[in-house]
Amino acid sequence: MARLKLVMVGNGMAGVRTLEELLKVAPDLYEITVFGAEPHPNYNRILLSPVLAGEQTLDEIILNPLQWYADHGITLHLNRKVVDVDRRRRVVVADDGTEAAYDRLLIATGSSPFILPVPGKELTGVMAYRDIADTNRMIETARTHRHAVVIGGGLLGLEAANGLMLRGMTVTVVHIAPWLMERQLDQKASQLLQRSLEDRGMRFRIGAHTETLLGGEDGRVKAVRFKDGTEVEADLVVMAAGIRPNTELARHIGLRCDHDGRGGISVTDTMQTLTDPRIYAVGECASHRGVAYGLVAPLFEQGKVCATHLAQFGIGQYKGSQTSTKLKVTGIDLFSAGDFMGGEGTEEIVLTDPYGGVYRKLVLRGDKLVGACLYGDTTDGSWYFKLIREGTPIAALRGQLMFGEPAAPVGAQAASASASPTHAEALAA
Repeated sequence: MARLKLVMVGNGMAGVRTLEELLKVAPDLYEITVFGAEPHPNYNRILLSPVLAGEQTLDEIILNPLQWYADHGITLHLNRKVVDVDRRRRVVVADDGTEAAYDRLLIATGSSPFILPVPGKELTGVMAYRDIADTNRMIETARTHRHAVVIGGGLLGLEAANGLMLRGMTVTVVHIAPWLMERQLDQKASQLLQRSLEDRGMRFRIGAHTETLLGGEDGRVKAVRFKDGTEVEADLVVMAAGIRPNTELARHIGLRCDHDGRGGISVTDTMQTLTDPRIYAVGECASHRGVAYGLVAPLFEQGKVCATHLAQFGIGQYKGSQTSTKLKVTGIDLFSAGDFMGGEGTEEIVLTDPYGGVYRKLVLRGDKLVGACLYGDTTDGSWYFKLIREGTPIAALRGQLMFGEPAAPVGAQAASASASPTHAEALAA
């Protein structure tokens, strides 16, 4: 029998992980064709920050070398952006005219950086930070220029700022929110983080509104001006103010996207698009139950479910993911997961050691751990995350919960907890 044809648009981590899972369970079902807009094979985008910081090389972050595609009989088109899909004929068309027919289509186009719509955004030296090309430009700029401004104090922005600082640049982080990483940390943990980064030489403008980017006669950016009239010198401006699902192709071919077309490609629990069941979507471009995930663990979970349906097993459903966060800055340990902000109906247990730079906040709702925010000592982060994800009852562990995973069985912990029921509560602050 002739094999079915599978075409994948996008050559990133989520899509290739889906192919890896598919090849495990149905290695001979499809002739596979992959279109990648970049000139590189699949690489670990998460490790771009260590590359920028000089801790790893680009070769070291390649996940699937060209030989992997050849070994699995995959036709790979690099530097080819897919611009159209004829859904009636089931044919994919790239920008150079290359075509590929499909029986199943997998869209894994990832996300695009959000560029602030401010005057001067088109100046030389203003850029986003999403791929290998961006990383190389930043490394080259750091060799010849001194002053960098990173707009955005989230995960990506702080990692970019740290890398540029290690490359010898003077770096100012501009963040419009009241504290850094406000989506991943509470204010106390954020203050500890900011203090640690300031000790390293990083500068901050918290709560600042960027008004315009000023350029010199050579067309290169020279400063950032804020709404209060103050300015910061800048030879390089890195926009790290968030990402948007890359749905340009999906919208062009009529696939339904969330939020009036501004969100991700709407998919079911089987990762099929709502518009066309022959077309699947995974990764940052997909919107599942109204949520587009930007972290790698949920994307890999999506890929595993998608692979079972591409393999025609008809099993597996993606129900959404609990997510956790870590910062890739050497020497700084932080972790958050779940509903770490707490609020009405929750109870907080907090341990603070400002001199030692350690902060732990656990959020309980009833008999369950629902959130955790750790700074300085994240040893037990994976255990807390497991309790949150699995909804484990923690009454028997409560007395020792703040101190991490117990070595003794839960039964023994229950006896200890009943003997000293307020031990952890005494640490509450």
